[in-house]
Amino acid sequence: MTADRQHALATRAIHGSTLTDAHGSPHLPLYNTTTFAFASTADLLDVVDGRKPGSLYTRYGLNPSLFALEETLASLEGAELAWAFCSGMAAETALFLAHGREGIVCIGDAYGGTLELLSSQLPLLGISTHLILGGELDRLDALLAGGAKLVFFETPTNPALELFDIRAIADLAHAHGARVAVDNTFASPVNQRPLELGADFVVHSATKYLGGHSDLTAGALMGSKELLLPVWNWRKNLGSTIAAETAALLSRSLRTLVVRVWQQNAAAQAVAQAMTRHPRIARVYYPGLPDFPGHALAKAQMHGFGGMLSIDVAGTGADATQVADRLRLFALAPSLGGAESLVTQPCTTTHHGLAPEERARRGIPDSMLRLSIGLEDPADLIADLEQALA
Repeated sequence: MTADRQHALATRAIHGSTLTDAHGSPHLPLYNTTTFAFASTADLLDVVDGRKPGSLYTRYGLNPSLFALEETLASLEGAELAWAFCSGMAAETALFLAHGREGIVCIGDAYGGTLELLSSQLPLLGISTHLILGGELDRLDALLAGGAKLVFFETPTNPALELFDIRAIADLAHAHGARVAVDNTFASPVNQRPLELGADFVVHSATKYLGGHSDLTAGALMGSKELLLPVWNWRKNLGSTIAAETAALLSRSLRTLVVRVWQQNAAAQAVAQAMTRHPRIARVYYPGLPDFPGHALAKAQMHGFGGMLSIDVAGTGADATQVADRLRLFALAPSLGGAESLVTQPCTTTHHGLAPEERARRGIPDSMLRLSIGLEDPADLIADLEQALA
C-alpha cells in the first residue's frame, strides 16, 4: 500500500514512499551503492539531464534509499519536495546560500550553531544578516523593506520555547517579496506543519525527533519544487548529501514518529505540570501550560505541545548545575528528541558560545535547564527531578 496526502499522518509515516521492493519487502532495502550503471549512454544522459528519474551517484542524491526517505519527508510536512542532508546545519547552510544572499533576518533565539553561522560566518561571504529578538518584531517590516529576502526562525525556540505566529510573519514577508523558513525541529510535523500556515521552507535537524533514537545525524529541507531546485547544486557541491545508510536508518525511524511524539507530548505535559508545583523551580517554560505566554498561539497553530521544556532552578547557575549532576534517569547530554530523556544547561552547551550578557538579553539565565522528555514513564522522570532538587 502507498499512502496519499489524504491519509492520516501516522499512515503516511509508514507508507509515504511509492518505491517498492521487487522481492516483496514491505520497506525499500538499503542501497549502499556509490554509483549506478546504465544500459547505454542515452539512458545515462536521460538521467543526467533530468529527462527521466533514476539513480546515478549517491553524492548527487540520486540513490533509491534517498528517494524513498525524501518522499516520506515531503509527505509528512505536506511539501512538494524534500532534500535530505548529512545534518541540520548542512540543510540550513544550503538554504541560506541558495536563498539568503540578498539578506537574512533571524527572529528570536535559535540553536547556537545557527546563530554563529548567521552572525560570524555568512557575513564573511558578503551576506548581510540581521538578528532580532522576539520583542523586536516591529523592526521586521523595515528590514524587509531594506531588501532582506529570507526570514528564518524557530518556533518553539531553543531553549525558552518562545512561539512566533507563522502565518502573520509569512504574510508580512510575502508582501515584501521575501521567503520564510521555519525550523520545525522542536515541534516535528506531528505537532506543527509550517507550510500549511504560509511558510515557504521547513528545515529540520533530523537527528532529533525524526531520527528519535540518538543513533543518526541528519537534516532535512522541505518546500516547493520551484524553491528547492536551486538548493540541489549547493547540497551536491558542498558534499552535504545524506549517506545511504543514514537515509535507510532515518526511514526506519519515521515509521514510529507519530506514536513516539504523542507519548513525549503527554509525558512532557505531566512533567511540566509537576515542576510548576515544586518550590525549588522558579519558572517552567512549556507551551502546554495555560499561563505560558505563548499558550494561546500554540493552541492555534500546533497540534500538540511537544516533548521539550525548560525550567529555571531557584538560585544560581551553580545550583542548576548541581541539580543536573544529580539526575539519574536524565542523561546529561546535548541533543534532544530521543527515546531517552536528556538534560542540558544551555549556558554550558547549546548557548555556551554566547557572552553572558547576550544570553541574559535573550532570556537564557544560567539557572535554566532544558529537558528533552523521552519515552520513560513520566512518574519516574518526575521522581528523578524531585530527588535531584531535594
